[in-house]
Amino acid sequence: MEAQRAGDRQDAIYERAAADDIDVEALDVPAEGAPAEELQPEIDALRAKILRMGAVNQLALEEYEEAAERHRFLSEQVADLREAEGSLMELITALEGAMSQRFITTFHAVAAEFEQSFVRLFGGGSAKLQLTGGPSGNGHLPEDEPDAPTPAGRGQGVEIIVRPPGKKQQSISLLSGGERTLTAAALLFAILKVNPSPFCILDETDAALDESNVGRFREALAALSDQTQFILITHNRGTIEAADTLYGVTMGDDGASKTISLRVEEYV
Repeated sequence: MEAQRAGDRQDAIYERAAADDIDVEALDVPAEGAPAEELQPEIDALRAKILRMGAVNQLALEEYEEAAERHRFLSEQVADLREAEGSLMELITALEGAMSQRFITTFHAVAAEFEQSFVRLFGGGSAKLQLTGGPSGNGHLPEDEPDAPTPAGRGQGVEIIVRPPGKKQQSISLLSGGERTLTAAALLFAILKVNPSPFCILDETDAALDESNVGRFREALAALSDQTQFILITHNRGTIEAADTLYGVTMGDDGASKTISLRVEEYV
């Protein structure tokens, strides 16, 4: 029995020393019934360990539980954010594909309509639209795959190549003021033809046009007036003749300015 108690006591000393990070090799395990002097090395080692540990935080367990709960909450939030990020990236990819496809479809429709609108306004010639600055370097749409999706808006531009009647094909920047005005009007009318707008405001668009060009410009306005209401600011008599309603500012006999309005159909 005494040998067993001595062994149990020795095991207890070693377990406590290991738990407190004490050098067990430096401890001499006293025998059963040993005097107190032989226990002094163990007592000094344990006291030194207690002093090194300092004050014991009685709330350590509670603080650990709070920190663990906070960690679990933040981990769940991070997982939710990563899942949301994945969903957003999938949505962005789908939207980019849809926008690219719609851009290509609209571009082809506007380009085809622009060629016809240009011929009508100029009374001949030819014109075309082409993409520039695309990922492939020139940005041109492949002729064998006209509907192939192309990332729209990423460094791309639209170049206008025209050939007025009796002239060589050239860029719009080399045209005269009147020719550039007609080309811009042709592009505008092409866009309105493909994607009609409820109304359109034109400010002195016809200022640089001669009489013959004003006539074709007026005919183009009349052709689109069923789907778009045009509001024109102009001083050109030929354009005014195509209007249904007139608004203006005049000066009376008293020298004061006043506005007037006139519905043409009431006087026809």
